Amino acid sequence: MGYTMRIGTIEVKMDDQQVRSCSKRPFILVGILFSVSIIPTIVLAILYANEKNAKPTDALNDICLSPYCIKAANYLIDSIDQSVEPCEDFYQFSCGSWLKNTKIPNDDLLSTASTNNTTEPQFLTNARTLYRSCIDEMKIETDGVDAILSLIDKNFDGWPILQGSSWNSSAFNLTNLLLKLQQYSYNIIYLIGSFTDEKNSSATSIYMGQASLGLLQRQYYENETNITIAYRQFISNLARTLTNDTSMIDQDVKEIFDFDKNISKYHWTVAEQRARNNETVQTTVGNMSRILNTTFDFKNYLYRAYQFGNVTLNDMDTVSLHEIDFFKQVSALIDKTSPRILQNYILWYFMMDQAALMPKNIRAIKEKFERTIRGTSAEQPRTTECSSLVNTAMGFAVSKLYIKKYFDENARNESLEMIENIRNSFINILDKSTWMDNTSKVKAIEKVKEIEQHIGYPDYLGSENNTKLENDYAAYVFDTSYIHNIWKIQVILSIENFQLFRKPVLRKQWETVPPTIINAFYDASKNQIVFPAGILQMPFFDKNAPKYLNYGGIGMVIGHEITHGFDDNGRQFDKDGNRIPWWTGETIEKFNNRKQCIIDQYKNFSVSQHLFIQSNGDQTQGEDIADNGGLKASFYAYQNWAKNNANIDKKLPGLTNYSAEQLFFINFAHVWCVKMTDSAAFNQILTGVHSLGEFRVTGPTSNFDEFDRAFGCKSGQGNSRVKKCVVW
Repeated sequence: MGYTMRIGTIEVKMDDQQVRSCSKRPFILVGILFSVSIIPTIVLAILYANEKNAKPTDALNDICLSPYCIKAANYLIDSIDQSVEPCEDFYQFSCGSWLKNTKIPNDDLLSTASTNNTTEPQFLTNARTLYRSCIDEMKIETDGVDAILSLIDKNFDGWPILQGSSWNSSAFNLTNLLLKLQQYSYNIIYLIGSFTDEKNSSATSIYMGQASLGLLQRQYYENETNITIAYRQFISNLARTLTNDTSMIDQDVKEIFDFDKNISKYHWTVAEQRARNNETVQTTVGNMSRILNTTFDFKNYLYRAYQFGNVTLNDMDTVSLHEIDFFKQVSALIDKTSPRILQNYILWYFMMDQAALMPKNIRAIKEKFERTIRGTSAEQPRTTECSSLVNTAMGFAVSKLYIKKYFDENARNESLEMIENIRNSFINILDKSTWMDNTSKVKAIEKVKEIEQHIGYPDYLGSENNTKLENDYAAYVFDTSYIHNIWKIQVILSIENFQLFRKPVLRKQWETVPPTIINAFYDASKNQIVFPAGILQMPFFDKNAPKYLNYGGIGMVIGHEITHGFDDNGRQFDKDGNRIPWWTGETIEKFNNRKQCIIDQYKNFSVSQHLFIQSNGDQTQGEDIADNGGLKASFYAYQNWAKNNANIDKKLPGLTNYSAEQLFFINFAHVWCVKMTDSAAFNQILTGVHSLGEFRVTGPTSNFDEFDRAFGCKSGQGNSRVKKCVVW
């Protein structure tokens, strides 16, 4: 996955590029929505008894009345719209109601004091300090903007838009300015960092590529819209709030936007990055200047950047150059641009994030712009926002609290069993494929067998020994200043990434994502799947759930992540995580023909109520292939389980008209029940590598013969395609 997001103001753009470069593919939960109110057992029994062909006495024998089954029946009953024919529109059938989004109950983990009589570990004390500094809005108001203005003037030589004609350009030095911001984890114009070497997964190389745009994607700049107007207004309003000298603001805003727009002309979209991956060049630090051939001295830039992490580069160190023509075109553009415009643009990129750290009147300016992007006025509670920030910054520390309070250890063992069943199911899919030649098929099966899994959390989090956590978070010592705490984190992250270059690759180590994340991941460079504790909960998984619900929920996620090893990107990596040719040319050609069917199919999807918003099949192809393959692998695994465990799964109260297989599909669809504004849908289609939730349901089910059989659909009905696209 390659996606761009800002959590709080912790810069995670580098991580986004890392995700793309090492092919770590998250599941991305657009909407996990369900109701948690419980219908009384007796009411459900009556509902069950009144169903067609049901007898009152059946409720005592065939119905599951456990607390979990009651909850599950409730959220599915609330979700299903029975006035819709499932064979015509399965998404609308499964997702008829507006449901609340589930999340890990994390607010109380940090706001409440430790109840343990023993002394709390220092890393947890520091996490609570960070959280308190975030929620202390009175202190943020009192501190005002002095800290940020001082940092700009003393460290970055000022923001011209605030200083009018008094700004002095004589001291401007582009390299120095970019390096100073790099120390705060800001990759502006150019992105650099340490990532797993794609050609040699046992080593780390330097990654160089394009950084993000202010509006994230090139398409936003192509026409004047309410978004571009709001973007310029954001710059203007922020500047006017921070200075009394407004003499040059209008001109500066125009020049900042125009420069950003000019950069965007050379910026590769996500779809172009996928399609042009073969244009990546691996070389050495000493040789890259010859390849790039720009006036900007990238070799000097890299040497000095890594020195901040106390890492000394040499000319033979490996560097992977991505989006090379971007470097050439933008470097030429920079050569023709004045120091004032460059200084204004680079500081704006920094300040648009810093706005979220400042007093409420300035945060409101940023929020107004973001509402234009999202198309909604809803704001997260401050406690939720701060919990999310701490989880991003110190996720493994927070996880120490979470797994002790919420995680059921039985989830690990049952998940392991499901992974093996679904792995075997996918192997069977590979084995039965008629388009792969035997050489490629044997290697593919070997790769599936070699996939390593991590479930729940790394073992050290379950230990009473906190040495690793104390060492990992030794530098995370905070005070009462929220903005200074965030800057400290950003500096730590920058140093850690540079130092990663000289550290050995630990292929068996748990991923960098904390266990509290409600998501799942595949890392092609490690051939590894990760299922954090956060996702092992309703509606994805529960140890007491009927297996048809678990396989339709977390089972599909497991299948999805396994299939990522064989999507358009993952299939390029061998079992050891190296991007090398390991399929025959004939098999690759047939794979490409099959994936093109998926691409074309998803390109024709459009948001039902707004037909002008169409999906981008080129951009979402990897996730679409994984969705289709994952659903099949999990369904076949459930079928095999059911054959060997007859009459174990009981029916859900109020839903006994539906078979176990139908409920498998219904729970799968329920995961993607989500309402989105037009702006949010447009933004996801433009910038995301995942299809909208509606398409993640209708695409895989309409391509699957077993769905047609389960619901009695006829070929050609709305949710049953005549021409089905099948990769796996």
